[in-house]
Amino acid sequence: MTTPTLAALGWSQRHISQLTDADAGLAPARINSVSRSRITALTDGGPLTLLTPPDQTTGDYATGDWVLADAKSGQIVRLLERDTLLSRRAAGSGLETQLIAANVDTLAIVTSCNADFNMARLERYLALAATAGCLPLIVLTKSDLTDEARDFERRAEALSPLASAIALNAKDDDAAERLKPWAKAGQTLALVGSSGVGKTTLANALTGAEEATAGIREDDAKGRHTTTSRGLSPTIFGGWLIDTPGMRALRLHDAAEGIGAVFADIEALAEQCRFRDCQHESEPGCAVQAAIAAGDLDADRLRRFGKLVREEEINQEAPHERRAREKGFHRMVKTVMAEQKGKKGKW
Repeated sequence: MTTPTLAALGWSQRHISQLTDADAGLAPARINSVSRSRITALTDGGPLTLLTPPDQTTGDYATGDWVLADAKSGQIVRLLERDTLLSRRAAGSGLETQLIAANVDTLAIVTSCNADFNMARLERYLALAATAGCLPLIVLTKSDLTDEARDFERRAEALSPLASAIALNAKDDDAAERLKPWAKAGQTLALVGSSGVGKTTLANALTGAEEATAGIREDDAKGRHTTTSRGLSPTIFGGWLIDTPGMRALRLHDAAEGIGAVFADIEALAEQCRFRDCQHESEPGCAVQAAIAAGDLDADRLRRFGKLVREEEINQEAPHERRAREKGFHRMVKTVMAEQKGKKGKW
């Protein structure tokens, strides 16, 4: 790869406006990859391996970040303000945050026109994009294997007023060309989605690379992971691509506004409910239930919305609130078990 200019990397006036006199002599660098032990970045002088400040770790940075660094020592001096930031709750039961990518213009949510198409998962990814401030694009692969590709597009676009969808065959010669509007100079496109849906094939087409791909299992349309880390790669159209490993689970982080944006239809209906604290179950004057009864709203969509809202509420709990809730749950379980045991004794 030839050494890119700062402008080609995405450096613009909004970054220049953040510079101060104290930054003179520092090198602007865009982070290319992040691991537990090191950070690599691209500059107009060539690639750099960077060290984090003493009070930070590599986990504080994401692929796509812009930093100012001392080129001689390789020390990061300052992280520039991000335009967008994709993040999620880390795997496990904790509340730690994992950064996915930064300064992404469009989040391409890749799924396929088969059993992998899952509305609940797509809505979760759409909430991720809305929370980050990215434009969401749903890419439906394997369109050659169905006669209902347009129906898949309509179903995908109906999930959010923010989303657009495009069905294609990732192996077609024109697959990259169809994604060109989101991968041109000055644009950063990120790919997310399950394994085996064609992300690596699309990434190869967009970058001209030849990364290995893996097939899918015929019984459940699921595939094997081929991308194992995030990296910043130039596209053949002058933009940049961030491919991500297939995610087995996506736990949202600080996503209340993103959820509201995706489910704007339900939130608009909720404003018309008779009671401000309406739970949209059996309350009189519930506009949401009225819309379901009239066939204007899918009951399953309300259920999925409620699940995401409850998950977000739990994520926002303070540690002492979570402990209290868990203790209350355990007490309830013990009470129910004791009652059942007592009933069996009477029999």
